[in-house]
Amino acid sequence: MLYKRSSALFKQAEQVIPGGVNSPVRAFKGVGGTPIFAKSAKGAYVFDEDENRYIDYINSWGPMILGHAFDPVVDAVIEKAKQGTSFGMPTEIETKIAELAVSMVPNIDKIRFVNSGTEACMSAVRLARGFTKKDKIIKFAGCYHGHSDAFLIQAGSGAITFGTPNSPGVTQGTAKDTLLARYNDIEHVKQLIETNKAEIACIIIEPVAGNMGCIPPKNDFLKALRELCDMHNILLVFDEVMTGFRLAKGGAQQLFDINADIVCFGKVIGGGLPVGAFAARNEIMSHLAPLGPVYQAGTLSGNPLAMAAGLAMLTTLNNDTEVFERLAKKTEYLHKGCAETLKKNNIEHTINRVGSMISIHFTADEVVDFETSAKGNNDTFKAFFHGMLNEGVYIAPSAFETWFISDALSYDDLDKTIAAVNKVTQNL
Repeated sequence: MLYKRSSALFKQAEQVIPGGVNSPVRAFKGVGGTPIFAKSAKGAYVFDEDENRYIDYINSWGPMILGHAFDPVVDAVIEKAKQGTSFGMPTEIETKIAELAVSMVPNIDKIRFVNSGTEACMSAVRLARGFTKKDKIIKFAGCYHGHSDAFLIQAGSGAITFGTPNSPGVTQGTAKDTLLARYNDIEHVKQLIETNKAEIACIIIEPVAGNMGCIPPKNDFLKALRELCDMHNILLVFDEVMTGFRLAKGGAQQLFDINADIVCFGKVIGGGLPVGAFAARNEIMSHLAPLGPVYQAGTLSGNPLAMAAGLAMLTTLNNDTEVFERLAKKTEYLHKGCAETLKKNNIEHTINRVGSMISIHFTADEVVDFETSAKGNNDTFKAFFHGMLNEGVYIAPSAFETWFISDALSYDDLDKTIAAVNKVTQNL
């Protein structure tokens, strides 16, 4: 494929935007080459500035669960924009989407909307600290909860891709209050609690990790975390920015039948517009301003365009009783096809999958945490990424990102993807 227009646009962008991108993983640093500039998208496909078409497995990093330019979402945004784009005042639609979200997700009474997943997780941890009157948090190596200072301690995704898991600019004072645990290792969590139990406000986790590739929780790992939190008066925070309204109507809490104390949302809940949210039971949310002393605010929080998009998206997901089963079946089909092809072509691999999240790790070992994910052959991934791109299949430009399946993908699209995997891996 030709990328003349994208290459020219990237050079132009580099003159006025740091690295030419507004989010680091878009820069192709992890795979080499020049990033593709998107021009438009519809359904399962994205089109670049050189008029190349790609079967899309990024889906804006997760929000486009029903496909790009989903008509009900587009129509809702257009109609709402005609009435004004922002007021700085309460609007009825904020209450409508809040009521719907609370009805869909188990174990939450109230929800507050913010502008990003980062903001949601940052606010959730502040609320947990204010509620428990304790300072320390436990996070898991390789999990990514946004770019707030407290989380950039062995973060996943872009931080791994660039080889800088501890970001300059994060103070030692901040870092000392973040304790690192190994994902899927309950004994390590117990050790951290034993030495710091009087100080730990919360444990924050991606219930299905998506920023070191897709990594499911081992059997009873989440249940054991819940029991530890109950035992030691620690809040359990689920970062469901990826998994919320994607793995099930009620997210990972519903899928695994585990109740978190605070849940963070993003991506799907905004239908593709910038949005995040955090939610909990009344007892916890009553500590949030203006009811309580824990302060959180945002000029554009709950803005009508994002609320309109999110309400249209959640309404569709809530009314379509078979959508999550369809997504899971499509992902299983892709998994089986890729696994058979990679095995046939003698490519060492492990494929992880939960619902409509899936990733290929180029290692023969089981991938259960940050350390085992990092053992994947990155040179193989780079060649695989560019090979798939040339075949018209767009996957994340990082070995440490999950693929997101959308309902717009047809089985013909999946077959073409599997055929592309076969063609590319025959030459690896």
